[in-house]
Amino acid sequence: MATLNIPRSSGILLHPTSLPGQFGVGDLGPIAYRWVETLAAMKQTWWQILPLGPTGAGDSPYQSFSAFAGAIKLLSPELLERDGLVNSSFWAGKSFPDHEVDYSLANPFKIALLHEVWRNFRAGRAPHLKSPFEEYTTVEASWLNDFAMYMGIHESLGGIGLAGWPKDLRHRKPAALAAATKEHADTIQMHKFGQFLFDRQWSQLRAFAAARGVKILGDAPIFVAPDSADVWAHSDQFLLDAELNPTVVAGVPPDYFAVDGQHWGNPIYDWDRMEKNGYSWWIARLARQLKQVDVIRLDHFRGFAQAWHIPAGEKTARKGKWVDGPGVKLFVKLLSALGGLPLIAEDLGLITPDVIELRDELGLPGMRVLQFALNGPQDIHWPHNYVPNSACYTGTHDNETVNGWFKSLSENDMRYLGLTIGHYIGDPAWELIRLAWSSVASVAIAPLQDVLSLGNEARMNKPGIAEGNWRWRFRLDQFKPEVIDRLRDMTSLYNRVPQDVVKQNGPQTAG
Repeated sequence: MATLNIPRSSGILLHPTSLPGQFGVGDLGPIAYRWVETLAAMKQTWWQILPLGPTGAGDSPYQSFSAFAGAIKLLSPELLERDGLVNSSFWAGKSFPDHEVDYSLANPFKIALLHEVWRNFRAGRAPHLKSPFEEYTTVEASWLNDFAMYMGIHESLGGIGLAGWPKDLRHRKPAALAAATKEHADTIQMHKFGQFLFDRQWSQLRAFAAARGVKILGDAPIFVAPDSADVWAHSDQFLLDAELNPTVVAGVPPDYFAVDGQHWGNPIYDWDRMEKNGYSWWIARLARQLKQVDVIRLDHFRGFAQAWHIPAGEKTARKGKWVDGPGVKLFVKLLSALGGLPLIAEDLGLITPDVIELRDELGLPGMRVLQFALNGPQDIHWPHNYVPNSACYTGTHDNETVNGWFKSLSENDMRYLGLTIGHYIGDPAWELIRLAWSSVASVAIAPLQDVLSLGNEARMNKPGIAEGNWRWRFRLDQFKPEVIDRLRDMTSLYNRVPQDVVKQNGPQTAG
């Protein structure tokens, strides 16, 4: 299969929730546009994000109520006001912390905002959106109807997960669905409207980015949440028992991040059943996501070769077994349906030869992480072992920040990186950015935390820890003009500015 052929380029990893702003969580409003201008000013090609779906347990982007829907918490109140759907008096007097997301405050505010704009729209506000909304509900009906009904029922039951639903609703009995459709009709329509607004705001932001030469690198979790519209609407596609509870769940055995492994709790696909219907769910899922992003980081790529099946009753990931996934068969169908495979394989963790063979057969770039380059000169994460068809990272959303990680290194660990005591006098984060940008990897990415030289107080996620993650936000006063100049110059020096990048004169920046 043909290689993706991403030109030599670079970018920054920053989830929209980490943007600054006055509404408790980063959103798709004016600050996001300033962020895109800043990326363009730094000559960055890629804005890498985490999954955009509506989050469930622990507010994790990797535990979403839908693999197709967008997160309502990302809606910009300011853009909704511009559309005539809400007045600023709705948030007058409200205040939120600016250094992190307090989801206990931000989520209820955004839910209340959705209810407010729906009431106003239903009362006749923003009539210019009526026809586009109706068209949207028709075009996206294949996933939107199930998602909106799922959310309507979910809310009516007080947020109880799918396992606790009345049996007839859980099993989608026609009479129960008909009754729920009638009883929750208004809430169902509201959630459809919320998705329309999300897609409207996101597509406008993405178009703004594209006009400035900034592309979006998205993220597709391999698995879906047990409490999701996906499991409810497509239960036959998963390994579930008669009550729709998982018989096995996903995770990884003990590894670098966790001594007990990572017990994700996600249901695992019935790949044999999926093959019989041509992997239609996967085709629909990635086709939907490619309306939102340019390239997708395919999370936990090794799970397509083999996945760690943990018996559903286990509390840790220590006990389990590797079970074959779909392998190349899935990707042949995806290639045919999508016309290409704009994917980067997240091939981290315990990688066996079959995973490498699958990645290389598909021609997909793999990932290299400089923080993992401590296992000797033969390690694939050492820059001198990189191949061009790869994406190099200083760290990922799961890692410590570079400056936090650096504090735990021994002097011997530092030798290859050129950070030895007595020689090193600079900034560890920028030394690793330099190594990534100067490497032969086609793509070089740094989390914004590293670009801003922040410590572990800015860490995004600690794998294996269920609470307290995904909260970090940057403040505008942390973004100094010299950071913009420094990354722009380094990007030019190491030839990571593609020739077709649109150059802007005097762009607005986040600093």
